[in-house]
Parts: sequence; structure tokens; C-alpha cells
Amino acid sequence: MPKRHVGIPGLEPPERTCDDPLCPWHGQLSVRGTIMEVTVEKVKMKRTAVVVHEYLHYVPKYMRYERRRKKKHVRVPPCIDVQPGDRVVIGECRPLAKSVSFVVLAKVKKQ
Repeated sequence: MPKRHVGIPGLEPPERTCDDPLCPWHGQLSVRGTIMEVTVEKVKMKRTAVVVHEYLHYVPKYMRYERRRKKKHVRVPPCIDVQPGDRVVIGECRPLAKSVSFVVLAKVKKQ
């Protein structure tokens, strides 16, 4: 299958190819909505990973920020290899399972 362009500037398609219909690069899965950079925590499910999204939340009463974190389940296409500790870019897609509404788009290059 030919590579599609996901429509997010700065992301390059992976070198490997796959025949997964739920791959945003080689299948028909559209990416829309939120784009986040997160850290992979666990990769123990089949084609699914658990990631941690860390962000700052402003508390007006104290006029300070507090750190918060949420765990999300994301779909990992076969053409992208992820390990715990990797930084990845994920994008929102249609619901793929009860708790999976994001897909891994690319790994962040280490500087």
C-alpha cells in the first residue's frame, strides 16, 4: 500500500511498511483532534500501549501551577516499534476500543 500523508507538519512516515487497516500511514485510519507528545509506560498488550501524558494545571487560588498526569491507551501500528521510556507523538482518532481513541504517529528523535 502507498504511504499517505497524515496531514501533520513535521512528521515523517516510518521506514517500514505494514498492511494494517488501522495504521494512519498505510491504512485508512484518519487522525483528527488532539496531537500530544507523551512517554510510553507499558507495552504488554497486543498492538496497544499505555502512555503517560504529563501537563501543568493552573490553580487560580494559589496563582501557581501543579503537575498532573493521565494514563492513556494508544494503538501502536506494526510499522512503528516502541519500548517503555520512548517519547512518541500520538494523535486522536475514532474510538478503536472501549479505552483506545489515540494512535501512535511517530517516535520523537533524541537530540
